[in-house]
Amino acid sequence: MGDPRLTTFEHTRRACYAGYITQAIVNNLAPLLFIVFQTRYQVPYEMLGRLVLLNFATQLVTDLIAVKVVDRTGYRVPLVLAHVFSVAGLMLLAVAPSALPSPYWGLAVAVVVYGIGGGLLEVLVSPVVDALPAPKEHRAASMSLLHSFYCWGQVAVVLGTTLTLAWIGDSAWQVLPLLWALVPLANLVLFLRVPLPPTVPDEHRTGLGALLRTPSFAAALLLMLCAGAAELTMSQWSSLFAEQGLGVAKVWGDLAGPCLFAVLMGLGRIAYGLWGSRIPLLPAVIACGALATACYLTAALARDPVLSLVGCALCGLAVSLMWPGTFSLTAARFPLGGAAMFGVLAMFGDAGAAAGPWLAGAVADGDLLDDGSGLRAGLLVGTVFPLAVVVVGITQSLLIRRHAAAPAES
Repeated sequence: MGDPRLTTFEHTRRACYAGYITQAIVNNLAPLLFIVFQTRYQVPYEMLGRLVLLNFATQLVTDLIAVKVVDRTGYRVPLVLAHVFSVAGLMLLAVAPSALPSPYWGLAVAVVVYGIGGGLLEVLVSPVVDALPAPKEHRAASMSLLHSFYCWGQVAVVLGTTLTLAWIGDSAWQVLPLLWALVPLANLVLFLRVPLPPTVPDEHRTGLGALLRTPSFAAALLLMLCAGAAELTMSQWSSLFAEQGLGVAKVWGDLAGPCLFAVLMGLGRIAYGLWGSRIPLLPAVIACGALATACYLTAALARDPVLSLVGCALCGLAVSLMWPGTFSLTAARFPLGGAAMFGVLAMFGDAGAAAGPWLAGAVADGDLLDDGSGLRAGLLVGTVFPLAVVVVGITQSLLIRRHAAAPAES
């Protein structure tokens, strides 16, 4: 007979899936409205990129605070708070630009509030699922499957937002954040009721000091930094790049850019969730970095708009394993790291997710011709992040092989 706890925690697993859908909403809704913010409020590229930077910088600070308290408080209270902040931030996104003297400051306030919710979700959801009963050999696949729900949330946000905006018009865009706020509101109620696993006790947990002194953990942090930047730079800018850089209509640009990006990222994560136990994880992450590098170069350098869009979309498949794969590699190496370990990993991932899109926007603003070539330059600079994943991954693979061969040589 199977483990009866698997049934007990099934609702917990579903709530965690919905938690990543919530994070997809707070991370991806605003970029889909960039063209609205630019035309209605005259917000330049760099300031749009600054909103992305602000979101993930807020998540980074939240990660930093959460790692110090979550293992002591347990999971329930911070998970409920994560959804409270997500609901409040989305509601503010709808009302604050009109309520405050500066629309941009209204957008910034909303981003900070839901950024707190997103940061808490990133710290909490992955360690909860990692702590749920499951065979050890299936944990990496379970993590990949969990992170696929972020992708399906992103698909839902892109499709729902793009089609609704085309139907109601730009002037009624404030309806969208209010509708999307219903998702974290419902999941908030669920997290009040589902059973949650205990955190790792202090006496058993691997301390952060010991983790940070370990070279393999330092490499994992660098991988997370580059994974966050590689994923979010493309996903956050592909909508505006398709419309202004490639001259594609917004509906079709969103569907062929960020929507297909998310679909392919989700399929990549589900595929690893189904068959991942047969595929070595570190070589798979290296291969993903190489493919993402090629996708960035194609999107930035191809003169054919269709080929550029293919590069944008295929990048979703390429980055699919980077973030959850690094989580799984690190959890397997340090099984008693606890929520604090996941929090530090998330902090570096959020740092990359903040810096990458902002850097692309800053480079794009350097284009004085305003013909879309600046956005191409921004994506070209973003190539450094997946390339770094390849370099760090290969270095780690060589070190692992050398360490494994050392006893035989001695």
